[in-house]
Amino acid sequence: MKIVVCGPPSAILEAKIDSNPNCVIVDGVESFAEHSDAGAYINLHDNAMSFTYDTTSPVLVNSVLETLPSNKTGLYRINAWPGFLKREIWEIAGLRSEKVAGIAEALGKKLVWVKDEPGFVSARVISMIVNEAFFAIADKISTREEIDIAMKLGTGYPYGPFEWAKIIGQQRIGKLLQLLALSDKRYQPSILLTGDIEHP
Repeated sequence: MKIVVCGPPSAILEAKIDSNPNCVIVDGVESFAEHSDAGAYINLHDNAMSFTYDTTSPVLVNSVLETLPSNKTGLYRINAWPGFLKREIWEIAGLRSEKVAGIAEALGKKLVWVKDEPGFVSARVISMIVNEAFFAIADKISTREEIDIAMKLGTGYPYGPFEWAKIIGQQRIGKLLQLLALSDKRYQPSILLTGDIEHP
């Protein structure tokens, strides 16, 4: 199966797409039309939902914040934030499809189908943990390093909250939390996280 992919070089490397014989890497979405015989398309850029995809083949897009348009079939959301593409299992939102499961298999991935909501599951949980860590710093409970160590030891997570924030990017996490906070105040981001004041 031919899978045409565009995205930042770091995302392509993290997903190991560069070494996958099924994949053709192109510069951008505008090059998708040159590969009309593709079985699938993947856009790993942060702004992937802002494009129109004129194809009958499935299109997987990086869209942690935006949900799928109700009038578009064949479009699927994945979490391509830094640190999430290297996992063996990808979260995906969209109409469940065996063809899409086959695409994931060709990429060496398995899928877990989740509800089409901002943040999926893992990005939402990690963002909340990162946010709580910033609140802990603001309250002078501990240092960043100690919080990272405690989290890794206590949960077995590969990274502590500040390590996650560095990998993912505070701006991405802050935007997700701000969006979620519009409907639920428990997601209100720390001012340290969103950069409204200097970090200690």
